[in-house]
Amino acid sequence: MMTVTEKAAYLRGLASGLNLDESKPETKLINAMMDVIDDLALSVADLEDELALVTEQLDAVDEDLDSLEEFVYDDECDCDCDDYDDDDEMYEVECPACHETVEFDEDSILDGFAECPNCGESLEFDLDCCDCDDCDGCDED
Repeated sequence: MMTVTEKAAYLRGLASGLNLDESKPETKLINAMMDVIDDLALSVADLEDELALVTEQLDAVDEDLDSLEEFVYDDECDCDCDDYDDDDEMYEVECPACHETVEFDEDSILDGFAECPNCGESLEFDLDCCDCDDCDGCDED
């Protein structure tokens, strides 16, 4: 496959092979068009070179960013699940106002309150329980 500059050179060779009379206006027009084609071909070649350089630099930045993300988020999961942290357990709660099931992380539950993302209702969580074996401070009968 020929490059744009090679195609421009080929066209110039075809035009010069016609042995046109330099004094005729048609020949002057063809020569002027060939000059423009040469300039455009060189501009395209320069742009292709610059694009290759920018692509190479972008790839290097992408690799650096991947390394940085791995360093910062190394305890995160590798899936595309909105930066879900494997250590954070999620809890489903039905909002008493809009009756939609919403999820809250453990920190929100431990805070004792959260806001429903659907309706904005303020939800309170009562953390007193005696239904589990994990609690040390429960007054069991």
